[in-house]
Amino acid sequence: MQTKVSYLSDLRFNLETWKRELRFHFNEMDTFQEKLEEIAGREYDIRATKPLERFQNRIMIEKNEISKLMHRCKKKMKNIAFVDLSENIDGRLMNEQQGKLKDDMRQYIKMHYELKEEMMNFFAKWL
Repeated sequence: MQTKVSYLSDLRFNLETWKRELRFHFNEMDTFQEKLEEIAGREYDIRATKPLERFQNRIMIEKNEISKLMHRCKKKMKNIAFVDLSENIDGRLMNEQQGKLKDDMRQYIKMHYELKEEMMNFFAKWL
């Protein structure tokens, strides 16, 4: 039983960490959007406009993905809040930790930092 309590505590820690990271990224996208609007207000030529529009679209897509991932984290938190401590750890509980959400978070984080790098390069050129 103590093993399960520790396991659930670790899972809860992972989920809370992911939720904090997702909130940070969501706010970061708002900041990037503001910078894009600043660049748009400077009336640059098409060389700035096309990537600017593409980044704005990617920000909307990313914020949507963040919302979906946050929802999934909250759902998993609910699942572990009502767990049966007599349940075998190899079953559903293992899926809570090793499931698709973990892989999706890895993929999302990779995508986020690729987008961030592209945007930082764009900002360095146009700000």
